[in-house]
Amino acid sequence: MSSPLSHPLVRTFLSSVERQTAALPAAWREELLEDLREEIAAALADDLGEDPAGDGDSAIGAERVRQVLDWIGTPEEIAADALAEESGSLPPEPEDAGATWVTLGLAVLPVPLCLVPGVGIPLGLVAALGALVRLWRSAPWARREKRQATLFVLSPLVTVPVLAVALSLAFDGISAPSFVASLLIALTLPVVGAIRLARSAARLREQAGA
Repeated sequence: MSSPLSHPLVRTFLSSVERQTAALPAAWREELLEDLREEIAAALADDLGEDPAGDGDSAIGAERVRQVLDWIGTPEEIAADALAEESGSLPPEPEDAGATWVTLGLAVLPVPLCLVPGVGIPLGLVAALGALVRLWRSAPWARREKRQATLFVLSPLVTVPVLAVALSLAFDGISAPSFVASLLIALTLPVVGAIRLARSAARLREQAGA
């Protein structure tokens, strides 16, 4: 079974990013490339073993790979963001693990808090705001990671209503179980975002301690 990173489109994409970020410090460039590798591998993990074209050239269809790469951004956009960040600020720095976990905890709390009767939604909004403030003030993550994490934290504002409507149509009206189900499904993206940020922060602490 081939790795998603072995796909020709992925190799070309990563090589292009590497070339266009040649001006970055070597450690920072490798950090960026490693983040991209993890993001691509995670996005394409469920597609392993599929060959929509039926030609045996790749375990993952080229169209699916293009979709993932388009979602991440073009090499030019990624390089421009990285170079702009390098010229305008210091590289990410490690922080205390406890501070990181407070930020990530706040990032996933808004959805569960919505289950608290009466005050759940206001509490969820406060938690989301706190998570975003801490996220953008925290040192361990690059600007690109912070933008993506912001989308993950705010995604329930869109996914919960959409899922609630879909479930209500499927089951002839909204009910408590369908609302809870919509919240649990909507929790997926914030959790994925928190896991990625936790791994990035942990890797930075390991590098600093090496």
